[in-house]
Amino acid sequence: MSCEIDSTTVADRDEQYCSILNRELVCALGCTEPIAVAYAAAIARETLGSEPEHLELECSGNIIKNVKSVTVPNSGGMHGLEAAATLGAVGGNPENALEVLESVDDAARARTAELLADPAFADVSLAENVPNLYIRVKARSEGHTADIIISDHHTNVVWRALDDRKLSGSWDAPECAAVVADAARTQGSSLSLEGIIDFAEHGEITGARAALMRQMELNDAISREGLEHAWGAEVGRTLLASRPDDVADRARARAAAGSDARMSGCAMPVVIVCGSGNQGITTCLPVLEYAEKLGVTGDRLLRALALSDLVAIHVKSYIGELSAFCGAVCAACGAGAAITWMSGGTLEQIGATVVNTLGNVGGIVCDGAKSSCAAKISASVDAAILGHSMAMAGKSFHAGEGIVQETIEETIASMGYVGRVGMKPTDVEILNIMIGKTQVDC
Repeated sequence: MSCEIDSTTVADRDEQYCSILNRELVCALGCTEPIAVAYAAAIARETLGSEPEHLELECSGNIIKNVKSVTVPNSGGMHGLEAAATLGAVGGNPENALEVLESVDDAARARTAELLADPAFADVSLAENVPNLYIRVKARSEGHTADIIISDHHTNVVWRALDDRKLSGSWDAPECAAVVADAARTQGSSLSLEGIIDFAEHGEITGARAALMRQMELNDAISREGLEHAWGAEVGRTLLASRPDDVADRARARAAAGSDARMSGCAMPVVIVCGSGNQGITTCLPVLEYAEKLGVTGDRLLRALALSDLVAIHVKSYIGELSAFCGAVCAACGAGAAITWMSGGTLEQIGATVVNTLGNVGGIVCDGAKSSCAAKISASVDAAILGHSMAMAGKSFHAGEGIVQETIEETIASMGYVGRVGMKPTDVEILNIMIGKTQVDC
């Protein structure tokens, strides 16, 4: 199962994979899209030097879609772009990045509610011809304007200006959109399933150990919160109550419960993967549940989690940060691969697990962040566990059946193309329905 590469290359590979994990496995408080909006607004307030008198938000369709229905954490139950931006501008701490709203207090919540009572305080518009992840916040006060742009990644500030005077960054929307699209097409080449498995089995993971342990600790904690208390649609609690003795259902319930809490505004941090807390939860909790059943502990458990995260990152890298393709499917591919690996599966069986998962639920659409994300996580994990069971029994979907190709890498790339290019018109129509621009006849 190991790759035939020399020791220097192995060391470089291990360093690269640890670097990828450390870059991806960062803490976030709440759904990352409203948090990114709050982060941009907090930077705008800091740049302006005073509380804004008016906010102007220009966001990509995917940001609007993912912020519309989810509860902003530490907001007291507020929803939407205006609430996320205003709370970030009033009480956010930009030094905390994706935990920008951690320090919000009652006074900030009250002031936010007061400002939002004026419908003219914040204006929202759809930004055209920009990357799928794009946030622009203009904050105005006393004749001055702060202008902040985040693009491609949730904390990637590409433009910061005060009164049209550039403070940092360089931005050209069409040019940057093309660069992002090109990156999405080539990003996956830095990882391979074979390399990931060899890293999990033999690689030096010390450099990513702290991030992996933090992922287990924090994501386990929010999952337990979701099981112990009534959050959202209570998908996790419902699953666990119906079939508490089955490991597959416990794995689904544990992952769904974390999303139940997170999507409903729970102010507990999670460790994200691929820019998503839901995906960070999905790569982690099923692995922890199966590890307990299989008696996998210590270093081998950390390696299984690293494998899960890296497979998810690999699959998602072909699609891009945000799209109409539900990222929980990518994360479930990682969890299924790790479960097969912990069960003693071969490279071929691990690859078959991923193919079986993509061949089953590759068509789940993302219609924004909200309580039903927990159900989509449950469905994705269920497909991954089925894919694992099929693979361990020597069964899998074959090349020529749908998007399944001759090799696992070709199948991953093909599904990435579907998510990135094929589902782009779907993404537009989902947004149009969500914002009432398209009326569907019954």
